[in-house]
Amino acid sequence: MTLSIVIPAYNEERRLPSTLATIQAYLRSRTLGEAEVLVVDDGSQDGTAALVERARAGFPELRLIRNPGNRGKGYAVRNGMTQARGEWRLMTDADLSAPIEELDRLLPEARRSGADVVIGSRAIDRALVSVHQPWGRETAGRFFNGVMRAMTGLPFLDTQCGFKLYSGKAAEAIFPRQKLDGFSFDVENLVIAQELGFRTLEVAVRWANVEGTTVSMRRGLESFADLLRIRRYQRQGAYQ
Repeated sequence: MTLSIVIPAYNEERRLPSTLATIQAYLRSRTLGEAEVLVVDDGSQDGTAALVERARAGFPELRLIRNPGNRGKGYAVRNGMTQARGEWRLMTDADLSAPIEELDRLLPEARRSGADVVIGSRAIDRALVSVHQPWGRETAGRFFNGVMRAMTGLPFLDTQCGFKLYSGKAAEAIFPRQKLDGFSFDVENLVIAQELGFRTLEVAVRWANVEGTTVSMRRGLESFADLLRIRRYQRQGAYQ
């Protein structure tokens, strides 16, 4: 298996049909080798799971994974990444805010540089962001990034873009060590990668905000508390 694409999904019945069609067309147009697409249903209350089951008839690379209830995006990504079989494993959001074609930036860069983790970034070249988030959310994101860098020592300008590529070796080492199920799992996994010595690159990608986010203000505030948890785990050596 050359490539696994992991899509965490919670109540994505409306957006998934076009997303799966776009990904299927992308795989058909590339010579990437054998691939699989894993939709991880995080306890959806709509028809997300049934839709994926129906789509499998015309999309043999597609797999459905079900979480035991609504456990959070971090749990969903970890579940998908640990069950994936690819030499390379891409995490992407169900809304394709970063187009699937941006894998054409990440994968060659990973192979050229020898990096095991390549993360998409909206901050390196903001000209590639065609539709911005509302001002308040974008400002809060920049503030979070500054606090994150000060607390963890990570150098990255954008840890929260939902478009990240891991080698199979890195994924199998990093994700079983992940402890957080919420939205700060991105930061945690990059800290784990750093602790384990995996080379990580940040690469500019095209990105467009898509309405319909499920991130509440409360969860946003919890992300700051999660930074304290990550720092504590670092000091305890929990990621080694």
